[in-house]
Formats: sequence, C-alpha cells, structure tokens
Amino acid sequence: MHRTRTAAATAFALALAAIPLTGLAGPPAAAATVGPARAPDRPAAATPLSPTPRSVQTRSDRVTVTPSVTVVADPKADAPALALVEKSLKAAGAERIVRSARAAAGRQLTVYVDGSGAARELKRLGARGTDGLPAEGYALAVGDGRIALAGKDATGTYYAAQSLRQLLPHRDRPGARIQGTAVRDWPATPLRGVIEGFYGTPWSHQARLDQLDFYGEHKMNIYVYSPKDDAYLRAKWRDAYPADRLAQLKELVDRARARHVEFTYALSPGLSVCYSSDADVAALTAKFQTLWDIGVRTFAVPLDDISYTNWNCAADKDRFGTGGGAAGAAQAHLLNRVNQEFIAKHPGAEPLQTVPTEYYDVQPSPYKQALSTQLDKNVLVEWTGVGVVAPTMSVAEAQRAREVFGHPILTWDNYPVNDYATDRLLLGPFNGREKGLPGQLAGITANPMIQPAASKIALHTVADYAWNDQAYDARASWGAAIDELAGGDARTARALRAFADANYYSVLNPRQSPELATAVDAFGKDGDTRRLDAALRTVQDAPAVLRDRLADRGFVQDSGPWLDATHAWGTAARTALKLIEATRAGDDAKAWQLRQRIPELVRAARSFVYVDLNGKKVPVRVADGVLDTFIEGALAAHDAALGVTGRPTASTDLAAYQDNTVSRMTDGDDASYFWSGAAPKAGSYVALDLHTERPLGRITLAMGKSGSPDDYLHHGVLEYSADATHWRQLAAFDDTAEITVDLSADTGARYVRARATQAQDNWLAVREFTVAGSDTVTGGPPAAAGSALGAAADGDPATAYRAARAAQSGESLEFTPATPRTARSVVVLRPQGAPPKAARVQVRTAGTWRTLGTLSGAYTRLATGGGTVEGVRLAWRTGTAAPEVNEVILH
Repeated sequence: MHRTRTAAATAFALALAAIPLTGLAGPPAAAATVGPARAPDRPAAATPLSPTPRSVQTRSDRVTVTPSVTVVADPKADAPALALVEKSLKAAGAERIVRSARAAAGRQLTVYVDGSGAARELKRLGARGTDGLPAEGYALAVGDGRIALAGKDATGTYYAAQSLRQLLPHRDRPGARIQGTAVRDWPATPLRGVIEGFYGTPWSHQARLDQLDFYGEHKMNIYVYSPKDDAYLRAKWRDAYPADRLAQLKELVDRARARHVEFTYALSPGLSVCYSSDADVAALTAKFQTLWDIGVRTFAVPLDDISYTNWNCAADKDRFGTGGGAAGAAQAHLLNRVNQEFIAKHPGAEPLQTVPTEYYDVQPSPYKQALSTQLDKNVLVEWTGVGVVAPTMSVAEAQRAREVFGHPILTWDNYPVNDYATDRLLLGPFNGREKGLPGQLAGITANPMIQPAASKIALHTVADYAWNDQAYDARASWGAAIDELAGGDARTARALRAFADANYYSVLNPRQSPELATAVDAFGKDGDTRRLDAALRTVQDAPAVLRDRLADRGFVQDSGPWLDATHAWGTAARTALKLIEATRAGDDAKAWQLRQRIPELVRAARSFVYVDLNGKKVPVRVADGVLDTFIEGALAAHDAALGVTGRPTASTDLAAYQDNTVSRMTDGDDASYFWSGAAPKAGSYVALDLHTERPLGRITLAMGKSGSPDDYLHHGVLEYSADATHWRQLAAFDDTAEITVDLSADTGARYVRARATQAQDNWLAVREFTVAGSDTVTGGPPAAAGSALGAAADGDPATAYRAARAAQSGESLEFTPATPRTARSVVVLRPQGAPPKAARVQVRTAGTWRTLGTLSGAYTRLATGGGTVEGVRLAWRTGTAAPEVNEVILH
C-alpha cells in the first residue's frame, strides 16, 4: 500500500533490543485464582498455545481421551466452535462423539461447552468463568476427567475451542493423556487481522479461503478486502460485479463468518469520485448494498494514494475550494453521507472505516484538521504509523495520531507487504512495535505480501503481538510460526528456519540473516570450517527439503525463485569455504580450480527472477550482505595469498535503483551498470578502493546507458587519495559521458573517485569505472573482441586475456612491471582445462632472458631463483589454440 512502486523503501538502521517477558496485569475482574489442584503458573513463553494467553496454569492431573467422548453443549453454543471441538477430539484419537444434555457415566471423557454446565465445571476445576472478561475473552480448563470451556461471547467460545485444539495431540487411536491446564484469556485490542491492500498480483480465491482459515486459527477477527489491482474496487468502482465474481465474494464472506472473521469490503473511489455528486454517493451505496446482500457487514472507503490537489469535477472546486483543508472537507462530506445514508440505515453494520490521503504521519495539517472536525466521530481512521513502512511504532505516536485525526485509530501496518520490494520475501517477525500500543488502538491490521502462503510466518507473529503484546517476544513467536508451518517435523522446521533466516531482512528487521550472519562471524573468529559448512549445507539443502516435505504447497509455490536462489547461494558459499580451506592448506592448484567455479556459481545464484503482474522479471535477493559478502571475502583472501590486489571495490553515497547495484560498475561488463535511484547532488560521488596504494595508469569512467543517455555526471572532477580523506584533483569534466585520463607512472593512490560539482536533475548510470595500473602487457596473439592484453596482468584473476586466434611462430606475451620486482616465483593462472606445455615461461633479470620451465596446466608456479625480475614472457608454442591467461603474477 501507499507508495510509489518504483522506489525501494529506505532501510532504517535500528538496534531492536530483545523485549523481556513480563508479568501480565489484566483487568481486576479477570484476575486468576489458583485452585488447590494446580501447580504455579507456567511462564507464558513456555505454553504451546499461540497466541500466548494472558494466564496459563498447569494442574497436577491429566485427562485421557477415551474411545467415546460426550459433549455437553449449551443450546446456544456457537456452532463453528462446537464443530471445531468435535473435529479436534477426533484428531486426538476419539472414535465416537456423543452430544448429550448430561455427562456420561463412568470414566468417559466429557467436554462442556458454554452454558451453566461449563460454568459449573470450570468452578469445580478451580478456574474462574467468563464474568469480568472483555469481548472475545474465554476460559478453558482441562482436568479431573473433564474439559470445560466458555466464551464471553460466541467468538470467545470459538477462541477457547482453538486453544483446546492446540492442547490436544494428534493421535490415530484413543488413550492420549493431556496435561491438566487452566487458561483465562482475552485480546489486547478489539480488531486484529489482515488487509489485502497491496499492489501487484491479487491473491487467488483459494488462497483467500486458506488465509481465512489461518486467521481463525490465530484469533484474528478481521480481513479487509482491498487488493489494489481489483478494478471493481478502484478504476471500475461504480460497476457491479459479474455474477461469478460476486459468488466468489459470497463464499469468502461465508467462510469468514464461519471462522469468526469480519469480512470488510473496502471500496476506493478516489481516482474518479466527485465528492459533491449525489449520483456518485448513490453509486457508492448501491455497490455497498450488493455486498450487504451477500452478507458483508463491515465497509471501508479508503482514500489513499490519490491526489487531493486536483479535483475530479469542477463542482467540487466550486463547493469546497482548493488546498488540503478543502480536500479534507470534501472527503468528510462524502464519508458522512455514506455513514448516515447507508451504515446508519443498516442495523448490524459495523462502524465505517476510511484511510485518509495523509495516512503516514502525525503532523497537524489543514487536511487533518478538516477530517478531525467534520468527519462523523464513529468512523475509524486507518493510519500506517510515522512513515509508509514504519520501522517503529510507539504508544506516544498512536496517542498523537488519535489527537491529530480526532478519531479512533486502526493501524494499517505495512508489514510484511513487499509490493515495494518485489525482489524479496519478508519472512522475519513483526518487530519494533512498543508494548502497550494495542491498548491505544481500535485495532491492528497488517498488509501482507503478494505471496499469501509465504506471508503466514510474519502474520503468525502479527497475531501474537495483537492478541497479547505484553507477552510478545518477536524471536520466540517467529520460531513458533516456523514450527507450526513445519507441522512438527524437525527436519522440515530446520530447513524452513534456515530459509526464513536467509529472507529475514526488512525495514522492521534491518539485520539480514541473523543466524547465518552469526555463524559467519563466528567462523571469522575461530576458523571452524566444519561448523560453518554445516550451517551453509543446511541453507543449501533447505529448498529441496521444503519442496519434498512441507505440507503447505502454497508456500513452496510462492517461494519458488527464492528457493532456487537459496540453494544456489548455498552452493556458491560452500565452494567459497572450500576455497578458504585450500588456500589455508597451501593447495594452490585446488584453490585456483575452486576459484574459477565461483563466478559462474554466483551468476547462477543471481539469475533467478520473480515475474510480476506486468511480466517484469525481477532478480530476487537472498541473504544479501551475508553470503555474497562472505564469498567476496573468500575471493579477497585468495587474492592476498596470490599476492594480487583483486578487483577494485566500488562505493557511492547514492542509493541504487532496484538491483542496479554499485558493484556493477566494476564487473567488466559494459552492458550492466550502476544506476542511482535519485539525481546526484553537489558532492555526490562514485569511488573505487584499489585495496593498496599503487601507480595509476589509465582511468576510464563510462557513464550513461542505452535508453538513458543523459544519466551521467554533467559537471564533476576525478580525484585520487592515499587515505580516502585527503583528495587531489586529477581532471575536471563537463557535459561528457565518457572520460579517459592517462597518468604518469609516478602518480600513485589507493582511492579514486568521480565527484559531482553541481546538482543535476538526471540520475547517474555508470557502466564501467576502471583504473589500469602502469604495468604493461605487449605481444600477442592479439586479444579477442571484449578482451585485452592488459587483462593478463591487471591484478584481477577474474578477468582474462583471450586471444583472437592460435599462436603463430615466434609470438609471445610479455609482461613488464612498472618497476623491477623482487620475486621468488612466477605464477601463471589459466582457465581450467588449459593445455600443458603451451608456452615456455621466461624471466628477464639483469637484462637477460632465461627460461624457467613450461606451463603445466591451469595453475603454474615456477621458482625464479631469486633476484629482481624485470619482465615475464610466455613464448607460445606454434599452433597453440587461442591462448587464454587470467593472470601473470610475480610472487
């Protein structure tokens, strides 16, 4: 919801402290009484129930599921609750369920549901009944051969049945024994649920039905139907639904009612409505009537993501004027008419809801003032917190929102929605919401991901927080969500946890892959390769395990490209770990063999895409900043062992647009590019870290790209530095997209940057930013297109000189360092499978060439015999197939 679709949300660097579990102080009338048969209260976090109840107490006795179970139910007991009780008993091993007005004789298990029987048995078990509980509260007791449950209302009874479902085991025969337990529970806020309000591919009908089942199981009581790409909600809001679509909506409404979830229909007319038009009010209420007729009782009129400075009709300008205050007055006028002419005239309708156009802050404004003073006071106002995707939300902010809007506040929390970040699954927990917040609100609704089944992990944690924020622990709830989705299977849970950890990052959870990152950090300290390899193998294998064992096939389908990418990144990272092992062991040939595999493995990992509603292919991200960084570190360690600097590291102070990251300007591919997500300001820069101070040769900065030729620094300077603090100018440039500067051998630096000297309107695209050293490579055969002789000695083993043809008689490739170097050996790196004896390796010392030996394969190391080396020559054997050389190294 509520954002431009082209800009990624800013990640906030928040240190989210762990929130300790504290005692739960309920309303005085709801205080628990400890009976003589009970043990002391268990800590809420230890109970298997989710959401965590307000009070859970264990008893010293147990109840056995007998072959036949009698259910004694009040005549007015909630039918869905009774059906759930009986289904749960059968799943626990009961063979026969008998409805009766009284308990069965003997030792047969009896379950009491609501009414005087349940109240009596709760008291006999030492548990308090429902007196004093708020709406949707319940009491449940298990012990002494009986089970009793009762709700403050029908929904409370249904929630008691849901808790009983969790307490009962899954068995295929009678005889299971259940620990004696007493639960007294109620919600922290009246409304708790989900708003399907994202841009992108709407959920399928079957996915929505599945979601409604999930909400009921987690004591969520509201579902807001507001998919942005349902044309009948927005662009075609005046039009009636086709019969088949209306029939599907009715099925959703009926399923919601059966799960005690309020189906809310949210119509968004703001793109074309004329606020002062009687005809549009009539069209809006007529549309609502068609939904009323199929059972909808809760309605919303969102007015978000629209312009409130441009009227849709001249009559509105004439009536309300212009500006934010006029827009607020016009919207209040429309909403009041709907409230008075439809909601008030339909007994049983719930309060009208709206999303204001200013929904994302608590700053006073003429618009908010108009809504506050003119909108009917019983209308619920939805608010996203401070920010479209609020990293945190506090009690003080909610209180301020209530003051500024002047109405009850229902949060539209934009987590775990990913329509602004379609390259990610957001599988971390609900986080950054202060304890006490639900008590300030009319309710909490969460906007989920485009992927419905994959949203369940985060939505589980939302449900936990909204029901009992005082007991909420984000990490514990996250773990419980994973265990539940895994169906109690330990291997599946381990794989799902690794996959969710690899897709943990969000604005609310700014640390990506916390468990995997911890393992990588530990390896950096203790060097224990076996332990890290075990963690990486779990990541690598997780996708196959989930595809094979996870019962929720929707989750597997939703996560397809991310599962593929996770396996690929795990494979690449394990190969990088093997590279580290080989490098440490001094097995140079094996290390080089492994090194050559990694670029293709990384390319494969980056190749998986999510295809959006419009057919756009979006490369997905998995464990970014953790696995890719680990692999880069392994390559850097190998470079250091070889004695080369490796590829320069690029950086910038500009945000990248989508996946056009800054590393693309050093990848050696002119077709890829770094692309900023905003126009450079004066002082904006792109920079290279060469890893060591060295002579600078040719510097090339290639900016602009096909389709955006003007996206370059129009006014800037090239600068260099030894310490990234003190900079000296190399050259100034104006209105040129491609810059080349050749420097003398005595100009040295570690850092080079291009800095804007003026602000501009165009964004910045950099195809390649390169710094060639002053070492030289000459000879032949000539390089093939897209290659260069210099790649054979550019300090980067990932690049290669590739000849355009086979070697001819007398041809050689000659490397001359800028200054003679003392070296013990010459190392020549070539692609795997390169033929041996393709060239004689010669060195020049004291002006004389001498032969050290011949190339032996992909990895060749030959001792120089000591001394200062002035040059290295590869004298090709005549007819050698087009030679390739990754790097010639003096070591």
